[in-house]
Amino acid sequence: MSWDELRASLRETAQREKDHDGPLSIVGTMALLSAVAGVLVAAIFIPGTALFASTANNLSNDIVNLPLELTDQPSAQTTRLLASNGELIAYFYEENRQDIPLEKIAPVMQDAILSIEDARFYEHGALDLKGTLRALVNNASEGATQGGSSITQQLVKLTLVSQATTKEQRMAAIKKSTARKIRELKLAIEYEEAHTKQEILERYLNLAYFGDSAYGISAASYHYFSRSPAKLNARQAATLAGLVKNPVEYDPGIYPEKALSRRNTVLAVMARLGKISEADAKRFQAAPLGLKITKFPNGCVSTVAEFSCDYVRRYLLKQSALGGTVEERQRALERGGLTIKSNISVRMQKAANKAVKDTVKATDSGAIGAMAMVEPGTGKVRSIAQSRPMGRDRKKGQSFINFVVPTRYGDSGGFPAGSTFKMFTVAAALKQGISVGQTFNSPARMTVPAGTYFACNGGGTAAWPVKNSTSSGTMNMYSGTQKSVNTYFAQLEKKAGLCNTVRAAEAMGIKVPDRDQVGPFTLGVTSVSPLEMAAAYAVPASGGLYCAPRPIDSIVDSNGKTIAKYRPKCERVLTKDQAAQINDILRGVQEPGGFGYSNGTGLSVPSAAKTGTTQDNKAVWYAGYTPDLATAAMIAGVKKSGAPKSLAGVTINGAPISFSAVGGSSLAGPMWAKAMQALDEFLPGTKFDPPPARKPAAKKPASNDDDNAGNDAGNGDTDRGRGNGTDGPG
Repeated sequence: MSWDELRASLRETAQREKDHDGPLSIVGTMALLSAVAGVLVAAIFIPGTALFASTANNLSNDIVNLPLELTDQPSAQTTRLLASNGELIAYFYEENRQDIPLEKIAPVMQDAILSIEDARFYEHGALDLKGTLRALVNNASEGATQGGSSITQQLVKLTLVSQATTKEQRMAAIKKSTARKIRELKLAIEYEEAHTKQEILERYLNLAYFGDSAYGISAASYHYFSRSPAKLNARQAATLAGLVKNPVEYDPGIYPEKALSRRNTVLAVMARLGKISEADAKRFQAAPLGLKITKFPNGCVSTVAEFSCDYVRRYLLKQSALGGTVEERQRALERGGLTIKSNISVRMQKAANKAVKDTVKATDSGAIGAMAMVEPGTGKVRSIAQSRPMGRDRKKGQSFINFVVPTRYGDSGGFPAGSTFKMFTVAAALKQGISVGQTFNSPARMTVPAGTYFACNGGGTAAWPVKNSTSSGTMNMYSGTQKSVNTYFAQLEKKAGLCNTVRAAEAMGIKVPDRDQVGPFTLGVTSVSPLEMAAAYAVPASGGLYCAPRPIDSIVDSNGKTIAKYRPKCERVLTKDQAAQINDILRGVQEPGGFGYSNGTGLSVPSAAKTGTTQDNKAVWYAGYTPDLATAAMIAGVKKSGAPKSLAGVTINGAPISFSAVGGSSLAGPMWAKAMQALDEFLPGTKFDPPPARKPAAKKPASNDDDNAGNDAGNGDTDRGRGNGTDGPG
């Protein structure tokens, strides 16, 4: 008899009996059972290939493509992202699940699920004949799928659904048909032959869906009752066991009355089977559900470290340790049950969060506050923070653009960094052997003639009109840096060499497009991210090592095996003496007389910094550090698209910003200070190495046309449209 003939016979007999307005007669029932029993016996002994052949003509290709053998493939597991101290930051999952061994599941939970789903589990094989026959009879008579499957049969179905790779295969795995039931039975029989009852029950409890995105008993126990499965009591176990039949209909968060009724049914069955006493059953039935919900948010939104988390996620999607393609890495991240230990410090993250959000409001539509912290000498990324929270609600200022990291990790194109680039000019000069006592007459305005600078490809540059926005006069490397004198740095860049200055920046992790190899390079015309600048300023802080930013410490798989360990990738780009000299020069910004210090940026531990205000006032910066932590703070004007625009006229935290008020030390400096001063007491207080040369006394510059470009009051655009030669007071 074929499956179609069987079903037709069952329906005909059942309908004939129903026409008598009553339940199936003994004769009718026996007729049905005889037919079904014959088929079931045949199914037990028919080889899989024969089963395939006999059903293939009447099944869709997707059903045919379902496996004839069941393999124990790993089920989807939840990945955890941890902070450097082990605190949880976020979950990533396709299905929120954490597999656990049976011995870590309370016996009463095992009793509850078996009582309501398969009371004779330990007595029968893969097939509970009573339940299966009852299900098939009712399915034939009413055209609906009824329970009655054993735990093993249910596990087969759950596994087929879990391992389906297409939507069509998932639908085929739950298709209402006798053929599917027989197929599952065949697989269940084979599965029981290869596994113990304990192994089957363990896998079932880990695979079952309990509703509200809780897959498996561990996720369900923590979600609904905020406790481990080992500590569940009978009342809680009955609630969870009752959900498996229909997690949507019995969802206690939406339908508490139905969930309560279902729980009480489970308790009654447990009492009838002797798993709990009648007295306990009645006591628990009289109690409320007693839910204690713990949420397991998926992804980075609303976490303590939203954009640090997103940076880690996007960084992981580029790591070959998780797979050869982005798709494979995504699957490993969302299904692999990984434990990812990041280098994010919760304390530093909270300090950065508060600093940016107290300075720039999320709803300040024309501005963004951003901050990155990097550990010198290791490259550990300690925090990423910005004023706009993660999300899609623009009215609340939310955004998914990460303005703190390079484009490949956050979709922002970056912002010009202003005079913070003068540090690279100092580094290039020191590497060329130029003395810190090098003085230049630095007038308020000057024009650097065409052909003064040469890019790395040998090409010359156009004339560059440049002017100061701070001090003028005779300057050396110390005073010119502390006062951020543009005309001094125009001349220092000439002496050090434009290409050497570009190479110094590149050695510290800055990517410089060819179009930016122009005279105003020293004034920061190149667009960068706060993370790149924090990593660059960590170079002198570390004594001369550039360490690539590193957000992750290690990745551990679901079995506890370390599959990737991320060690510092550092390269010496400055000598220790050169680094110590830069530190001593930049300390002036953080000391009395420096732009930062005058705006309250001082710390109790040794520190150094450089301010930056870009052309057209599109961004203001404060890049500062101690020997133990480098922090770059930026406030930038942004359009709705995220592209840069001028800060002039933008309202920040309720105060309109005038053109003259835009400055790195006055806007970004205080934001930097809020974060660093909150961390001041936790920083080790390491001292900078002594410099090879101390701050020189001021002296009159030599009269040498080669070292002093001609003065000019002009002010205009440079070649290739890069800048107007002005830079704010830091």
